[in-house]
Amino acid sequence: MSWGGSGLGGSRDALLAGLVGKGIQKSRTPEMHMAEAEAQGMRAIYTLIDAEAFESAVPDLGDLVRAAELAGFNGLNITYPYKIEILPLLDELSDNARAVGSVNTVVFRDGKRFGHNTDLWGFAEGFRRGMDGVAKGNVLLIGAGGAGVAVAHALADCGVLHLKIFDSDTQRAQALADQVQANRAGVTAVAVSAIGDAVAKDLDGVVNATPVGMAKSPGTPFPAELLRPEMWVADIVYFPLETQFLANARAIGCRVLPGSGMALFQAVRAFELFTGRPADPVRMKATFDAFDTPSQNTAKA
Repeated sequence: MSWGGSGLGGSRDALLAGLVGKGIQKSRTPEMHMAEAEAQGMRAIYTLIDAEAFESAVPDLGDLVRAAELAGFNGLNITYPYKIEILPLLDELSDNARAVGSVNTVVFRDGKRFGHNTDLWGFAEGFRRGMDGVAKGNVLLIGAGGAGVAVAHALADCGVLHLKIFDSDTQRAQALADQVQANRAGVTAVAVSAIGDAVAKDLDGVVNATPVGMAKSPGTPFPAELLRPEMWVADIVYFPLETQFLANARAIGCRVLPGSGMALFQAVRAFELFTGRPADPVRMKATFDAFDTPSQNTAKA
């Protein structure tokens, strides 16, 4: 049985993949991919390549990618902090990846490296399913990094008309605002330098696309006193699922969307890219949710 594949749409009987990032030991991604592959009768190995877990010096990203390629991997998922750093190492980019300038999925095929961004579709699909009917006239996005770039475009694709973007790096926020306006006709995007009353007073919703709220970065990216019951809030963090941001919003009656949706649907799309087979999102969600039962360890993005 070969670990390789004949092409993106071809039949594959095995999955060999991995996740490259920092601080990813509690990721749910390996179990989602392996359980889905096994449910489809495939052999599966999905490994973590954690830059924080090396006992010696961390290998160069290029060396890690080359090693996976030589080992016959179908591909790699890429997470913080490598989603932009990976770009020069790739041969071709999908339309989504090219538009957002960020890659979270690399497929090895025909001697080439193909970069994709499944975060964009993943967030959009989770938002469509979990936030149907919400007002989308005026939305604040917090975070303009690799994940924030994908979320910004996803929000535009979901019908947001006016997008405000805040980042601790004001130049990065402005660059993303310019990028969204260039890529998505009909959307107005502006960078804001601070989150205060003037920014919050007319918001329909707020999205956190930063690590704030994770177990290693506790707190909230948006002041609780600026929340209003008629607002909706969304988070991309899913460790914990109930971040302080979401808890504050839920407490006053806001509609909330946890980070599980983006985590699930980006994996659904990545599985298809790796194997050429459609994934069952219901089955993959069951695997994801199993981490929150007493028999599983709590996990993180």
